[in-house]
Amino acid sequence: MRRTMNKQTPNPGENKHILIITYVVVGMFVCLMGYFGYFLQVQSETVINNSYNARLDSFSDRIIRGKIVSNDGRVLAETTVQEDGSEVRTYPYQDLFAHAVGYSDHGKAGLEALANFYLLSSHMNLADQTMNQLADRKNPGDNVITTLDVDLQQAAQAALGDRKGAVVALEPDTGKILAMVSRPGFDPNTLGQEWEALISGDNTQAQLLNRASQGVYPPGSTFKIVTALEYMREHPDTWQEFSFDCDGSYEHGDYTISCYHGNAHGHQNLTQAFANSCNGAFASLGLEINLEQMQNLAEHLLFNGPLPVSIAYSKSSYAMGTGAGDWERLQTAIGQGNTQMTPLHNALLTAAIANGGVLMKPYLIDRVETAEGEEVKKFLPATYGELMSASEAEALSGLMRQVVTAGTGSAVRTDAYAAAGKTGSAEFEKGKESHAWFTGFAPAEDPKLVVTVLVEEGGSGGREAAPIARALFDLYFSK
Repeated sequence: MRRTMNKQTPNPGENKHILIITYVVVGMFVCLMGYFGYFLQVQSETVINNSYNARLDSFSDRIIRGKIVSNDGRVLAETTVQEDGSEVRTYPYQDLFAHAVGYSDHGKAGLEALANFYLLSSHMNLADQTMNQLADRKNPGDNVITTLDVDLQQAAQAALGDRKGAVVALEPDTGKILAMVSRPGFDPNTLGQEWEALISGDNTQAQLLNRASQGVYPPGSTFKIVTALEYMREHPDTWQEFSFDCDGSYEHGDYTISCYHGNAHGHQNLTQAFANSCNGAFASLGLEINLEQMQNLAEHLLFNGPLPVSIAYSKSSYAMGTGAGDWERLQTAIGQGNTQMTPLHNALLTAAIANGGVLMKPYLIDRVETAEGEEVKKFLPATYGELMSASEAEALSGLMRQVVTAGTGSAVRTDAYAAAGKTGSAEFEKGKESHAWFTGFAPAEDPKLVVTVLVEEGGSGGREAAPIARALFDLYFSK
């Protein structure tokens, strides 16, 4: 007798469960691959450079920390091996690059932190590495070639002198930071001996603070760049028709806003008010502008958010909300009140104006090389984004040019090049002199260099900060 076998009928329910499980597994795999790609592209360098990464300790056991070098080949930091085999990190320029280059003792800061992984990596040829290992010798680490210019750095420090403050100089079309000075400073060669005094609660000088990127100050009249841009946006066809009669102060209800030293500027259009830094005129704009639009603009210009930089920095703050009262509006429009800004941020905003509205990501490392000088990695200019339109940047450039030719920035006026800029005098505490600001670029028609200066308690930006910027412009364009 022939037996017949019945085929098992597929269970649709079971198939559905299998499909769901398959989709979940595939989805998890895709997510894992996505995170892995994100880590490699975005987070890996941060994790590798983290001072808490124990793997770096093993690198230092077999690699001599590489050099940090200026853009023209001058050594800014290097490790020397003593007769007893001990290693000493030395800084030939002492305090000149203290904040930009940083230190590698008592933790790491500046480029010593940013480039830590590169400095503890060695890409010398395999044969030499093998010979060193056989001889129980350390391999030399890779060298980091920076964008920093020694001559500009020296000029900035000399011009700032013993005054507290900061200077930032960069190329607007590339983002290369050429100079970054913060005063007072410290000598990283003697940091070990001075550490306890530097971090003492009795120390009020804050020498370890990089005032260029971490110091926050009221921007004073340099913020009129933002106020002017907002007014232009709200009055695209009529902003040039603005007029104001200045008698040295502006009264609104119980509030009075005075121009610097009570100067009466007379009849002013927007260009003249900007050039003369007329507080009364810009305070009146503060009562006109749309608060929501102004907040959106400020945040688009990098207030209240991250800056596209890899070094340690403080966020700039814009605190005026949509329900602000008249006094806050008057103060904010002229860069006072609760608005705070770092010199680096001010430099980036200026760089975007100089570069047709487009901000390039600022950077300090040009390339990484082996100890023999072979290139390992090259860092290229990269666009961050458009902070304003090209036409808006052109209009602001025109206003800033007038500051130099006919206004408060006359200290940078010269026949050698055409500069543009904005001065500022920022009040911060009753009974103390204002902070002095200058931010600008040159040549006005084809900007190559941006310089931003902050002098703590310097008083007039035109008198104290602008001449410092002039010293850098003069040197740069004399090369």
